[in-house]
Amino acid sequence: MSDIFTVEIISPDHTILKQEVNEVTIPSFEGQMGILNNHIPLITFLRPGIITIKTNNEKKFYVEEGTVEFSNNNLLILTSTAKDLTNFDKALINDLLKKAESQLNNADSTDKDRYVVSYKIETLKEISQ
Repeated sequence: MSDIFTVEIISPDHTILKQEVNEVTIPSFEGQMGILNNHIPLITFLRPGIITIKTNNEKKFYVEEGTVEFSNNNLLILTSTAKDLTNFDKALINDLLKKAESQLNNADSTDKDRYVVSYKIETLKEISQ
């Protein structure tokens, strides 16, 4: 029995990735979620974090938001913010961190906004190490 399933990451203007994989870890509001072949059907939302895709090697993508659906061994990730970590540089990370920190300190931010931004800051600091 094969332990392979299909993952597809789609942005509004193009397909970022489509391949057969062994395991995917996603950052959802329920927590980090590992998905393997024959996982139960699932629909959830992404929070800021890292998507880790494992095959013979490992790929990582930074995301800020999106939706996820898993059924019939097909994982569909819809997001406008997926960025391959191999393309991240320190200047981009620092710029995103500054924007997120100013957003966190904004008096008009709701508790939900601060919750989401705190995950974004935590993830960006993890990436920059």
